[in-house]
Formats: sequence, C-alpha cells, structure tokens
Amino acid sequence: SKSCLSSSNQNWELFQLPDLTECFQMSLLSWFPSIYLWIAFPLYFLYLKRSNRGYIMMSLLNRVKTVVGVILWIVCWTDLFSSFHELQQGTVLSPLFFVTPLVVGITMLLATFLIQYERLRGVQSSGVLFVFWLLSVLCAIVRFRSKILKGGITDKLRFTTFCISFALIVIELLLSCFNEKAPLFSSVDTDPNPCPEPSAGFLSTITFWWFTSMAIKGYKNPLESKDLWSLNKRDTSDVIVPNLLKEWEREKAKVERNTQATYSKSPSAAEANHVDGAPEEAEVLLSEQPKAKQPSFLRALLRSFGPYFLIGSAYKLLQDLITFVNPVLLRMLISFTKQKGVPTWWGFALSFLMFSCAVLQTLILHQHFQYCFVTGMNLRTGITGAIYRKSLVITNAAKRSSTVGEIVNLMSVDAQRFQDLTTFLNMLWSAPLQIILALYFLWQNLGPSVLAGVAVMVLLIPLNAAIVMKTRAFQVEQMQYKDSRIKLMNEILNGIKVLKLYAWENSFKDKVLEIRQKELNVLRKMAYLGALSTVAWTSAPFLVALTSFAVYVMVDENNVLDAEKAFVSLSLFNILRFPLNMLPQVISSVAQASVSLKRIQQFLSHDELDPDVVDRKNTAADFAVTVTNGKFSWAKKDPATLHNINLMVPQGSLLAVVGHVGCGKSSLVCALLGEMEKLEGEISILGSVAYVPQQAWIQNATLRDNILFGQPYNECKYRAVLDACALTPDLDVLPGGDMTEIGEKGINLSGGQRQRVSLARALYNDADVYLLDDPLSAVDAHVAKHIFDKVIGPEGKLAGKTRILVTHGISFLPQVNNILVMVEGSVSEMGSYQDLLKQNGAFAEFLRNYALEDITEEDEALDEVLSIEEEPFPEDALSNHIDMVDNEPSVNEARRQFIRQISVISADSENPRKMSVRMRRCSERKHVELPPEKKRDQGEKLIQAEKAETGRVKLKVFWEYTRAVGPLLSIFICFLYGCQNAASIGANIWLSQWTNDALDNRTEENKHMRVGVYASLGILQGVLLLCLCVLSRAYSMLRAARVIHYNMLHATLKAPQAFFQATPSGRILNRFSKDMDTIDYHIPENIEIWMRTFWYTVNVLLICSALTPIFLIVIVPLMMFYWWVQRFYVATSRQLKRLESVSRSPIYSHFSETITGTSVIRAFGRHNAFVLLSDLKVDENQKSCYPGIVSNRWLGVRIEFIGNCIVLFAALFAVIGKDSLSPGLVGLSVSYALQVTMSLNWMVRMTSDLESNIVAVERVKEYSETETEAPWDVEDKKPPPEWPQTGKVEFLNYSVRYREGLDLVLKNLTLSIKGGEKIGIVGRTGAGKSSMTLCLFRLLEAASGEITVDGVKISEIGLHDLRSKLTIIPQEPVLFSGDLRMNLDPFEKYSDDEVWRALELSHLKKFVANHPSKLNLECTEGGENLSVGQRQLVCLARALLRKTRILILDEATAAIDLETDDLIQSTIRTQFEDCTVFTIAHRLNTIMDYTRVLVLDKGRIAEFDTPANLIAQKGIFYGMAKDAGLAS
Repeated sequence: SKSCLSSSNQNWELFQLPDLTECFQMSLLSWFPSIYLWIAFPLYFLYLKRSNRGYIMMSLLNRVKTVVGVILWIVCWTDLFSSFHELQQGTVLSPLFFVTPLVVGITMLLATFLIQYERLRGVQSSGVLFVFWLLSVLCAIVRFRSKILKGGITDKLRFTTFCISFALIVIELLLSCFNEKAPLFSSVDTDPNPCPEPSAGFLSTITFWWFTSMAIKGYKNPLESKDLWSLNKRDTSDVIVPNLLKEWEREKAKVERNTQATYSKSPSAAEANHVDGAPEEAEVLLSEQPKAKQPSFLRALLRSFGPYFLIGSAYKLLQDLITFVNPVLLRMLISFTKQKGVPTWWGFALSFLMFSCAVLQTLILHQHFQYCFVTGMNLRTGITGAIYRKSLVITNAAKRSSTVGEIVNLMSVDAQRFQDLTTFLNMLWSAPLQIILALYFLWQNLGPSVLAGVAVMVLLIPLNAAIVMKTRAFQVEQMQYKDSRIKLMNEILNGIKVLKLYAWENSFKDKVLEIRQKELNVLRKMAYLGALSTVAWTSAPFLVALTSFAVYVMVDENNVLDAEKAFVSLSLFNILRFPLNMLPQVISSVAQASVSLKRIQQFLSHDELDPDVVDRKNTAADFAVTVTNGKFSWAKKDPATLHNINLMVPQGSLLAVVGHVGCGKSSLVCALLGEMEKLEGEISILGSVAYVPQQAWIQNATLRDNILFGQPYNECKYRAVLDACALTPDLDVLPGGDMTEIGEKGINLSGGQRQRVSLARALYNDADVYLLDDPLSAVDAHVAKHIFDKVIGPEGKLAGKTRILVTHGISFLPQVNNILVMVEGSVSEMGSYQDLLKQNGAFAEFLRNYALEDITEEDEALDEVLSIEEEPFPEDALSNHIDMVDNEPSVNEARRQFIRQISVISADSENPRKMSVRMRRCSERKHVELPPEKKRDQGEKLIQAEKAETGRVKLKVFWEYTRAVGPLLSIFICFLYGCQNAASIGANIWLSQWTNDALDNRTEENKHMRVGVYASLGILQGVLLLCLCVLSRAYSMLRAARVIHYNMLHATLKAPQAFFQATPSGRILNRFSKDMDTIDYHIPENIEIWMRTFWYTVNVLLICSALTPIFLIVIVPLMMFYWWVQRFYVATSRQLKRLESVSRSPIYSHFSETITGTSVIRAFGRHNAFVLLSDLKVDENQKSCYPGIVSNRWLGVRIEFIGNCIVLFAALFAVIGKDSLSPGLVGLSVSYALQVTMSLNWMVRMTSDLESNIVAVERVKEYSETETEAPWDVEDKKPPPEWPQTGKVEFLNYSVRYREGLDLVLKNLTLSIKGGEKIGIVGRTGAGKSSMTLCLFRLLEAASGEITVDGVKISEIGLHDLRSKLTIIPQEPVLFSGDLRMNLDPFEKYSDDEVWRALELSHLKKFVANHPSKLNLECTEGGENLSVGQRQLVCLARALLRKTRILILDEATAAIDLETDDLIQSTIRTQFEDCTVFTIAHRLNTIMDYTRVLVLDKGRIAEFDTPANLIAQKGIFYGMAKDAGLAS
C-alpha cells in the first residue's frame, strides 16, 4: 500500500527528513539481503561443487565467523519466539512479525553453512557472502536511523535484539574482508613465485589490490623476468592447447563423418542412372556440393573458451544497465537546483548516489575486461600451440604452399588479432542494447524530435560501414605487401654475404623499397579513410544534439529547451557515443579476425604426413629396410619423383647410394623417412632411425645440446662420439669448449664442423638404422676418410648397424657391402662393388671415366697413411683460429670481446667452411696448451641476449620521432588541436546560455540565432578535426614511417659482415616487421587519441573551475593522486611491455628453426620434446603478458575513482552554490564531469601505450646507427671502367686481423701474381686461406700493408667498384626467391642470349630449356626446388655472366658428383683461360695442373711454387699430396 512506503508527506516545505514506514522496514527492507542470497545460492553451490582447491584447516577467523553466524540465527529466532509468546498473551500482531525473523534466521543459517562449505572447497575469500553482509549492513543502517529518530523505545526486547544483530552483522562484514589461509594439498607450495591472485580476497580481487605489490616493485626498480609471477594453472599451455586440439579433432571427425555419409549416397544413384536417372542425378549433384566443407575452427574456439568468456559478458550486461542511472540522477539534480527552498540533504544524497553508482560501474566494468582479456590471452596461447604442433606434421606440399615467413605471421599477427578482438567482442550485443536504452530515455526527454537525431546516426552508419569495408580490403592488401617485404628481407639476411661479395645490395634495396612504397600508398589511403571516419564519429554526438534540439524548438511554440532537457539529453548522447564509436571498430575487428581465422583454419586443415607410410612394425628379421614397388612424389598432385624403387637392405649392412646431381638420391632418403607422398608400394624399416641431412641442421643451443639432442648425458659415450667425429680438436678452440653457444643455423661453425656435429648427433642417438645423406661432402678428404673409418665404414662405430650412405666419394665404394646406382629417379642397378664392375653397366662406365687409378693408388697408400696418422685429424675445424689462442696474455678479456663481435668473418652466415685448412701436423700441435683461464670461461655466448631497455623512454626518442615528422609541423598540429577544442567549449557554453533563456521566458526572440551559432561552432569543430587527421595521419606520420624504414634498411645493408653473425636474423626481422608495423600504424593512432583525450580533460577542468572556483582546491590533490598512480603504472607497464616483446622473439625464432628442421626432429622422434619447448617459451611470454593486462585493470579502477571524485565534487559544489548558479551551468559542469572518467583513463593508457610503442622507434634507431663498412662508391677514386685489364694481383707486406686487439691472421704477406695465372691455395685449418679471399673483397680490412690490383690500391676505391670487378664462386650456393633470370642478373645488365650462353657453359641449359617457364623458372625460398648441385651450377653461371678478370673459387666441389665437378673444372679452365684464378682447394687433384700453389701456414707463406717443384721439395705440400695419394 502507499502508506507502507513513506510516512512523511512528500511536501519538502516541511523541512523534516523523510522516513520509511515500519511495515516497509519490516518487510522488503529486511528481506532484500535474504532474497539476494537465496537467488545466488543454487548457482554458487553448483560452482563450488565443481571447483575443488583442497580444503582449508579450521582457523580462528573461520571459527569466529561461524560462531557469529550461529548467534545471529539465535537472535533472529529469539524475535520469532517472542512473537509467538505475545500471540499467546493475546496481542494481535501483523504476520510480518513472524515471517521476517523466520526468513532472516534461515538465511543466517544458510550463510553459516556457506562459510563452512567454502572452507571445505578451499575458497579463501567469498564475494557472495561479502555482498550479502554489505547489503544487510546497509539495510540495517536505514532501520537503525529510523529507530533513533523515533525517540522513545516502546519494544525493549526487539530493540535489544536489533542492536545485537546490527553489531554482529557489522562484525561479519569486517571479518569477511580478511582472507583465509591457503588450502592444503594445493600446488601453490612448490611454486617459487606464485601469482597472488587465486589467494586474494574478494575486495582485493574487485579492486585489483593484489597487483599493488608488483606496481610498487616496478616503480622502485625496473622489473626483470625473475620478478614475474608464474602463470595460473588454467592459463598455461599444458591446459589450454590440449583442450583446444581436442575440440578441433572433434570438429574434424564430424566433417569426416558427414562427407562419408554424403559419398555413401552416390553409388546407388550411379547404378540407377541408366534406368531413369533424372531424380537421382539431381541428388548426386546436390550431394557433391558439401564435400569441400572444411571443419570449423571457430566452433572449436567457442567450445574451448566460450564458457569463461560468458562470465565477462554477464558483467557487461550489468554495467550497461547501471550506466543509465546517472542521467536520471542528473535530471533530479538540475531540477533540484531550479526549485527554491528544497532541503540541502536531498542534493547531497543525489551527489553521493551519483558517486556510488559510478564506483559500482567502474568495478563491474573492470571485472568484465579482466575476463575478456584473459580469454584473449588464452586464445593466443591456444592458437600458437596448435599452429606449432601442426607445423611439425604437415606434408612437404603443404609446407611449400606457405613460406616460413607466412607461418610465423600466422603465429604472430593472426593469433594477436584474436587476442585484440576478444576485448571488445561483447560490444556486438552490448552496443545495440545501450543504443536502445539511450533512445528510450531520450524519447521520454525530448519526445519525437529525437527521431531527427536518430536519423543522423542511422545515416552515418552506412557511411562508416563503407569505410570499414574499404579499410578491410586495404588491410588485406597491406598484409600481402608486408608478407612479401618480410620474405624478401629474410632472404636478404640469409644471403647477405653473397650480396656483399657480388655487390648486389642496391638491386635488392630497390626491390624492398619498391614493395615498401606500395605498402605506404595503401597505408595513406587507409589514413584518409580513417580521418573521414574519425570526423564522422567525433562530430556524431554533436550533429545528433544539434538536429534534435533544433527540431525540438522549431516544431512547437510551447517546446522550451531548458537545462534539464538539454543536459540530460547531452549526457545520454554522450553515452550513445561510445557504442556508436565501437560498433564499426568491432565489426572491422571481426572482419579482420575472420580473415585470420580463414588463414589459420586453412593451415590447420593442411594434409598431414601419414605416420604409417613407413611400416615400423615389420618383423621380417633379415632385412632392416625394404621397399617394394615404391613410387613417391613430393606432393599428391605432382608427378612421381621416384618410381619403381625396389630395395632390400640386410640388417647391419652398409649400402652406398650414388648417382648424378638431381637423380633422386636425397629424395630416396626422404622417402625412407616418410617425408614424401607414397603413391604406391610398401616401405618397412625395422627399429629406430637416425638421420644426417645433406645440409646440417643446427639449433641455437650449446654444442653439447646439439649433439645430445635430448638424450641423457653419458660422459664416456659422449667423448667417444666426439673422437669418432673428429670434433675433439675443435672443442679446444671453440671459446667455451662444448658449452659454446652455437648461433642460429650454426652460424659460428664452419660447414665441416656443422656436418660433423650433425653426424655426432646421429651417432650419439643410438639408433638401429642410419640414413646418411652425403655427410662427407662438407669435409676435407682426409677428414672424410677418418670419419668413414671411425664411424661409417666396416670398422667404424656403426659397424653392425644398418647404414644407407648417399655419397659422391668414389674412394669409399670398395669398402661398402652394396651399391645402389640411381638414374633419373629409379634404381638402375644394385650390387656389390665387384658385381657392378663385372656387370659393366652405367656404374662401371662411370668409374672407368673417373678415378680408377685414384682408387687403386689409394688402396696402396692406405696402409702407409694409417700408420702415419695415429691421432685423429684436428682438421677442417676451426672457425676461430688456433693462432689466437697460442700466445695471448689477456686471453680471457680478449676472447670475450672477440666473441661479442664475432671475429669469425669466415664463419659465413650460410656455410663458412672457408677455414678448412688442415692444422699443422698433429705432432706439431702438442704444444698448443690452452691458457688456464680457458676452463673458467665456459659457455661464452655468441649471440648476446636481446637487451630490453629499462627506465623511462628518453625524451631523445620522442625528439627523434618529432624530427622525422617535422618539428614545425608538429607544433602547428598541436595548435590546431587547441583551436578545435576552443570551438567545442564555445558550443557547450552557448548551449548553457540558450537553456537559461527558458528562465527569463526570452525563448522566442532569438531562437534562430541560438540554433545558427550553435551549428556554426560545431561545424567549425568538425572541419578543424578533418584537417588535423589528414595532416597528421596521412601526411606527417607516414613521412616519418618512410624515413625511419629507409634509414634502417640502408644501415642494415651497409653493416659489416660481423654484425650479421652476432645478430640472429629473427631479431633483425622483428625490427622490420613488428616494430615497423608499430611505427606505421600504432604510434600515429596513439598520438591522435592522446591529443584528443588530453584536450578533453583540460576542457572539463577549465569549465568546472570557472564555474565553481572552489573546485580548484580539490583539483590539486586529485591531480597529485592521478600523477602518482600514473607514474607507478607507467613504470611498471612499460617494463612489462618490454619484457613481453623480448620474450616474444624466442617463440618465433624457435619456431622458424623448428620448421627448417622438421625432418630431423621427426626422424629422431623428438616431436614431443620440441612441442614442450615451444609451450615453455609461449608460457614465458604470457608470464609478462598477464601482469600487463592486470596492470591496466589496476590503473583503470584507480583512475576512474579519481574521475568519480570529480563528479562527486562537481555535484556537491553545485549543491552548495546553487543560489548563485543557473541550472544551465550546473548541467554543463556535471555532464562534463561525467565524461571525464573515460578521458582520464584513456589518457593514462595512451601515455603508457605511446611510451611502450615509441620503444619501437628506439629499437629501429639502434639498427639505423650500426657501424657501417667503407663507402660503396668513392667518387674521386673511381677506377677506369675497363679496370682491371690484366688481373695482376700484388700483396705488399699485407697483414690482417679479424678485429682490434686480436692477433694477426695473415702476417706480412708479400707476393705478386701475374695476370692470367692460376693459383691454388692450400694449408691447414687456421692458416688463413679464406682470409685471403675475404681480404680481396675487403670483407676484412687491412691491418697494415696493401693489396693492389693492376696497380690500383683496393683500399682506396669504393667497395662496389671493387667487388663488382671480382667474381667468387662461394662454397655454399645461395639463391633468392624470384625467377632464375633475376638470380643470375639482378641489375638486368645482360641480354637474354648472354644469359642462355652462360647457362649452356654451366651445363644447365638442358634443364632450363626443358622447364616450361624457361628463364622465368621460379626459384623458391633459398632455391629449395633445385638440388644442391644445380644451385652450385647456377653460381657458376653467375660467374660466367660477370666474366671478370679475377675469379676466386672457394672449392665448391662438395655437394657435386665427380662428373659435374669435372664439368665445372673444365669450364673454368676453358672459359677463364686468360683470367687470374684463385682456388681454395680441398681436393688436391683439382689444382695439380695450376701455375703455382701457395701453401699457407700460421698466416705466413710457407711455400709458393709450381706443384711439381713443391712435390720435389718434399715440404708441407708434399705431405698433403701424399695423404691424398697424389704423390708417392
């Protein structure tokens, strides 16, 4: 009944505080907390039943809570029994006196039960009960107040029980603020640094107080990774990824079931066909449609992450509803200021209501964000894990369809897109809801004129949708350019040495810049669109307000625009602004994510290698490997590469596979590993497999880890393996012994060392069957012999194992059990060495042409050689020279320096086997005692860990960016922002004046003027904003992006070779992709939003202070608090961002490393170990990601609290000064203050984002300032174009060292070589053979002395002038993706005929001419689609095209069979007849007919004469020739 609600007259004039009736107090007010608890109970109970964290021991806190709960129940029921007592006495009582104590008493019991039940389920602090006690206290306070107001106590008993229960409820509320101890048996105990969140109390959880400890720590000292908390169990990869994969498997299974069902229909239709096929035919057609249906990855994601996300959605719903309470309160406040003589307490009550509403909204909103962000983080973990696991099992065909770069992009960019989307996904339903509610309230306020405003909004939506669609199209386009730019950069970095040697940098730089220009053009178009949409959405609320107000006053004479209507409408329009702003963004995010989803889904649906291609369970015990009728191709739809392969390898035998380049030897090995598609036939292999690929795959780990490859360490076995693989001597020279860190792709090992490490890995990994793909090619002849004898051969460590050896070395063939000869993809003959010779087939022919005499001699020489060479050869080792270790006093320091900057230039990024000069005779080596410090200095890092900057971002970086934008322009942009803001303040003050017309009834006379001025101010604002956006985004900031990228690219290409050895390519690529992306896209956006919010905040504070100057007193402490929170936050969050980006690179570099080594990983069965490693890296990254998310919530709650205080004070001061203020001004200040929360929050976030993103400029700048090599062109020293005419090379007292402070590698060389001479260079390892070639190209600069070529000092001319006149055929052939023509002639200097001629001479013409695309034959990344031999021939063709006077041949005969080798040698002899040729020889027979041979020893010239004379001298050369069986 009405009387039940309020006893006082609603007549304010009575100046009496209103009071609620007894009956209302007894009923609803008392029941309210109980109703809440009973509604919450079933859901909460179910939740507790499902989650069990172990139980908590009974503590004092728990006992007290329980006892108080029981007493409360007794007190309530005392009331009940006293009511019964009175009833017996005959007093008539309202039923409420029975119902209320009964209900409340039972509720107290329920609460007590929950306290205990929570203890048993391990809940340390309960939100449900906290809210219950809070509600109970609030309701009790109201009753307490009215009891005191009443005065005289009539009912003593009830008053006493009420006071007791009130006190007890307050005690319960206080107790529930405290936390219980951690549950028993929880996993927390073992964790060194657990996350405090699970054990945080309810209050701490909703205000994120538990994070404060990290904020303080981060403020005092920059955070390091050891300060980070461990991830919560539910956020780790072990939990998330298997879950997601389980759902994905279910999806795939479902699709398979459906397709089978579809197919099963068709046969019946086909049979019926010839009778009367019409209806069934239709059915067949229909049933054929869905066959391409892919399993939906989206569904799998929803199943895995949906439920958790929905909790966040529930919070969002609550928050949306609360948002609309404040405009209602604002209306009451304005009407309060209008009325005279209203009691002030009502104004205060309204102010505090507004405040508490806002605080509640804040807390709920941030809970919602927390859930969304954590979901996003989990999504990224899940997707990354799924992609990684998939990449280990996809087929080669699938791998070819997406390059390494693209797959890494799936992992970085696309997974990130999902993470970004989840944060706002709820806006998809929340935005429409907010819009509907806002319109409902507006309709109540302004009536139908709202429709005019709504019409404007609706008109803006298609405009925006169009912009979004267009932007999306541009984004896809930009992604493609970015992909191809990164792919090109990746190749440039991998082949940087070749680019330098050929002086091709400019050609590739132009290619990159061309792609970059296209990318920038797309970005510019995006910026124009962005400017349009920003203006549309920023002026939207204004336009809507303008049209609504104008229509409202024009439609009807009686419509008066007063303060209440205007400002309540304005605050509702402001609420509308957010959902309208967000909707298009969310839609575009969804669009982007759907592109990403498609890409990921496509990748995850790729075919996988069939693990059962190779039958491992076969029990036919005689043969270890059998292949019957094998037919294999690289992809299902490709023609077969291998056909009718029949092969039986008896257990424990050694089978050699020989054949020409490209005849399918490596393919055969891959087929045995199950890497190829089996079209028909059977393969079976008995037991485990170890595999040594042709190009060694080395991990970025220590040398020991590379060899152990996950096997337990066994000292004795390990040493034996090292000896067998001749690695022991190398260890003495590597700076950290076997704990030396090996760079990416084995960059600081020579080619021979890498191959031997790869072999050692296989040897250590005790398998049954060994597949060796040409492991002897990369090592010197005598080392090859050592390895064959000690490892592979009949007496080696692998004797008794089954071995399949692909080889080009004829000398070993007599010692193998069987030989398999491959010709064009099939087995031409097979048998023992003797059998094949007798058969007189292809093999015999092949041998007869080649080294028949070679072999016989070698057999005779064998015994002698073995007797001389007792010790293993310290051979083609050492990329770090022995000489340096010999006699260096401060070896430790020097070594540290030396490693840091990587002296080993010769350790070329691809295959630095240049060092392979055999060391001086073993016996001589005995005295090389390593200095004692050596042992302490274990495990020198080659690659320095990427450093995370610490501390504040230096202003210098901002200045750098401003300089790239243009300082004057920047100032002008800031000035425009000021103008735009002045216009917006003007418009709002004008509006408040307009509303005051209503008080003086002057509305009629100046209606048109009011509308006109308001409109023009608004339009001015829009125009200024448009200029701003176009100017800043499309013009200045893109200019900055272009300049910054250009500088970095230029500096990177000019960096000396040493830079690329010390810096992993992943790190440089990260700068070109992630950091450039930030500069292109994120920084401009951050700056724009920051400027907007900054000016907005200034507006609010100006207006509030101008209206109520007393406000200034409050501003100062609030701003202090704001500044203080912001400093804490920015310091911590910036460091977290940095840690996050540093821990991110290892995920990708490990990933790209894995992709290149999948076949090895699979062969050794290390699949799971690598998955674990990847998960570990992802979790490590999320460890810094998670506190980053929480830090934003922590900040949000605190900053919004400041904003809420501003609202409170604006309202309070308006109430206090209501007599001097017009309602229009009150409305203005409070409605502005309501908006400030948002902008304060954004401002801090943007400040921090900007600080973390501007780091990208810092990181890019670091690479733009790397030291460069000598200038490429020196104008005044240009040599004549026809230089060098003769090719005469002279070294004068020439010395060189790898770096300052190290010993000389070449010491005072003086020699003169006439034009056209052919010089062979030989010597043991570390003698400086490769250094000589590097000096000619000036990859190493002289320490003293000169080199002249035809009388020109090479140190004076530009590097390009020098390098373009020399030609090198490097050891490791490097090809770039693009057509063959580009690979031969990137500057397009030569005609097609010349190119064909070069191909003909390099014996590639037949191969290229038979290819459908001829010279446009596409080479894939790294030239993977050509065999290694063919790549080598392409390098020869390059040399033939350039045809310079001086040719350097770094014996590239390793990967080529003898026949091709012969072709190359004869081509060089005929084509470069009149040129000066330097050959670094590993096989002496190639240089026996050269003019002279230069023997280097310890960096000095030991012997220099014709081969015949040198043999006669019986010196070093004679010894080598004798080893190789070329001299007796």
